[in-house]
Amino acid sequence: MGEREVPTFESVMAAAGRLRGRVHRTPVLTSAALDRAVGARVYLKAENLQRTGSFKIRGALNAVSRLDPSQAARGVIAFSSGNHAQALALAAREAGVSATVVMPRDAPAGKVAATRAYGATVVTYDRYTDRREEITERLAAERGLVVIPPFEHADVVSGQGTLAVELFGQVEDLDVLLVPVGGGGLIAGCALAASGLSPATRIVGVEPAAGNDTQLSLAAGQRVRIPVPRTIADGIATDMPGELTFDVTRRLVSEVVLVTDDEIRDALRFLLERVKTVVEPSAAAAVAAALAGRVGLGAGAGARVGIVLSGGNLDVRRLSELMSD
Repeated sequence: MGEREVPTFESVMAAAGRLRGRVHRTPVLTSAALDRAVGARVYLKAENLQRTGSFKIRGALNAVSRLDPSQAARGVIAFSSGNHAQALALAAREAGVSATVVMPRDAPAGKVAATRAYGATVVTYDRYTDRREEITERLAAERGLVVIPPFEHADVVSGQGTLAVELFGQVEDLDVLLVPVGGGGLIAGCALAASGLSPATRIVGVEPAAGNDTQLSLAAGQRVRIPVPRTIADGIATDMPGELTFDVTRRLVSEVVLVTDDEIRDALRFLLERVKTVVEPSAAAAVAAALAGRVGLGAGAGARVGIVLSGGNLDVRRLSELMSD
């Protein structure tokens, strides 16, 4: 499977088999304090404890494992604000494949350092003036590299969906699953998994208010491009959803809700102080939506809510800055 093919429930399940033993089966965290604050039973899928610190290793490993020998010999390239960069760097290193990653100049220093430590070559750009896709395609053409983008790739989407395959095996009868949304690879994969394993579960996306490209796209019935968002949630600060991912999202996702940067900060603080876990701002977005009451949980008590903590790549300095803002 490649970037021109379409991810399906079957491709997600095939990826789950392919990745067994290669990624962590991350735990599901619960908190009585969070349950009280939300007014429901909450289950946190802790991908902040995943290899490379985020769910992105799932898609990267799946995509790299599907390269044919001639593609592997050429090497791979991607653009990423950090988590896909680290994941692709590690997946490539384990496969003996060279990797180049195009990263924004203002990406968190820890993510850049980790990407280089995994063996990738990093090329930087200005996220507000340069087009990362154009830079990536130019380098790929010049150097003969295979592009594995962070979300617009069927193997990547299928790999991300293995998170939900695990979750539905760990927690039964979820009423709602809240998923942070950037380019849409994670929510598309989760929605595909739910379509076959837990069709009664409502899939709800969460975007930063400053970066509501998917919400606007759903309202318009087609992909909408917005100015590059300025938000603390750098991992989901996209300007337009992917074509593959948006097709799945508009078919299988119930709605997309928005949270402010201040609400994300409050969620980060709540998770740190009450749940005793550290996540990055993008990963706190879905918790922020639950705490702020953005998602209708239905009549009566007892709703069962799954929330994806998508990553934990946050260094101490950045955490301190966020908590003091």
